[in-house]
Amino acid sequence: MHRIAILLIGLFCATVQAAEIGIIAFQMSSDTHARTANAAEQAARDLGHEATVLNSAGALPTHAEQLENLIQKPVDGIILAMGKLQELEEQLILAEQRGIPVISVMSGTSPHVLFDVNVNEAEVGAKITQHLLGLMNFQGNLLVQRYEGHGGTRMRGKILDAVLSEYTGIEVLDSHSMARTRSWREDVRAGMEALLLKHRGDIQGIWTSFDGQAFVIDDLLQQQGLAKGEVLLTGVDGGQEVFARIRDPRSSMVATVAIPFELMGERAVRALDRILQGADSDEFTRGPFLYMDAVLVDSSNVPAEGEWPW
Repeated sequence: MHRIAILLIGLFCATVQAAEIGIIAFQMSSDTHARTANAAEQAARDLGHEATVLNSAGALPTHAEQLENLIQKPVDGIILAMGKLQELEEQLILAEQRGIPVISVMSGTSPHVLFDVNVNEAEVGAKITQHLLGLMNFQGNLLVQRYEGHGGTRMRGKILDAVLSEYTGIEVLDSHSMARTRSWREDVRAGMEALLLKHRGDIQGIWTSFDGQAFVIDDLLQQQGLAKGEVLLTGVDGGQEVFARIRDPRSSMVATVAIPFELMGERAVRALDRILQGADSDEFTRGPFLYMDAVLVDSSNVPAEGEWPW
């Protein structure tokens, strides 16, 4: 009888501690957003919580409306995956006023969010840039594919510029900046196809701010019949597609910096779980960011199919 009572008390406590967690991803058609949100959902369910996952489909009005709906519901806590914090200030203030903790992932900073789970983008930019230029022996011609519409990719580009200032043997032949549109792949394809034709035969390396851009360019290089190693192509993000391309002898992809999106989504939920139980956010980080490690991946350590580098 005593043992049964203990079990009943345990079940009651688990029920009391169960929470409803809202998870909003800005653009689930993006592999990285989906990986983060899906991992967060699984972590919430593993902890015994209810999880609601919403996809803003890249639309800022939808993004704001979804956050407001979760606050009005109300949920017990919120995770924002790649959230647009500056555009959500009104809703984030409301969540703060109502005592709903918000943790973001790769979203930047806001005084109304407990903290952002992120990687050090300056370090990420340095890792991939130094690796690519090193493969080029710090000599030769480079094409650059940028994206200024996101803080992380913009930082990577700034680090590229800083590193290039130290290596005068590298010449940037040309650069294309991706527009912030839903048809970004077509934008990258059109812009870089023109540059590849313009500088054909003169390119030793191509730096891209994220893997998705590199995939578009890699397809163009394969269509031109380039062998692996003729042009050295890099990206940032990590994932099964880029690992497959690094392994593929037909692909020009030689390296990426793998960001642990699944681990970040899980870490955000586990921190939120502890905070809902009364823990202080200082237990996890004393600054606006909770940093996690990103891993440089090339042919020397590329994981087998279905595996990860951590």
